[in-house]
Amino acid sequence: MSTGRAGGEAVTVVVSRRVRRGMEEPFEALSAAMTERAAAFPGYLGATMFRPATADDPEYRIVFKFRDRETLAAWESSAERAELLGEIEALLQKPSGREVLSGIVTWFTLPGQNPVRPPPRYKMTLVSWLALYPAVTLVFLLFGDLLARLPLPLRTLLVTAVVMLLMSYVLMPRMTRWFAFWLFPADRDDGR
Repeated sequence: MSTGRAGGEAVTVVVSRRVRRGMEEPFEALSAAMTERAAAFPGYLGATMFRPATADDPEYRIVFKFRDRETLAAWESSAERAELLGEIEALLQKPSGREVLSGIVTWFTLPGQNPVRPPPRYKMTLVSWLALYPAVTLVFLLFGDLLARLPLPLRTLLVTAVVMLLMSYVLMPRMTRWFAFWLFPADRDDGR
C-alpha cells in the first residue's frame, strides 16, 4: 500500500501514561474504546497496549502505527479522539508522554518489549550490517551479470529497492528476534 508521497513511511507512536491507583479498569476500558475508534480511521495499522511491568510503576505504554504522518495527523486532530482523550487524561497522575518513531528504530521492536527505548545505536548498526552485507552479496551473486549491463543510477535504484524490501520485511524482523538477547537484555540499566 503505497502513498506515492514523499515522507509516506509508516509512523509508530508510543504514548506513556501513568494511571492513578484504582483507575486502571476505567483507563483500560477507555483505551480499548480509543483503539476501536482509531481502527476505523484511514491509515490505521494497529495498536498494542503494554501494561505496567510492576505495581510500583503504574505506567502504561500504548504503541500504535499509522500509514504515514498525514493519516496520523488526521487521527490526532479528530473529534473522535479528542472526546475520549479528555476522559483518559483525567485518570492520569500527569499528562501523557508521546514519542514518534520512524525509520531504522522501528526495525528494532519486539512484541512484549518496550519500544520507547531502542537498543544503543552501535548495536542497531551492527545488527543492521549483519543483515545488509549478506543481502547485498546475494543480490549481486544472483543478478550481478544482469545488473552490470545497466547504467549505474538504474543499477543502484534496483539494488537498493530490493535490499530495503528484504531488510524491512524479511531480514530485520528475524535479526531482531535472533539478537534479542543482546539488543534487549533483561537486566538493561534504565539510566542508559
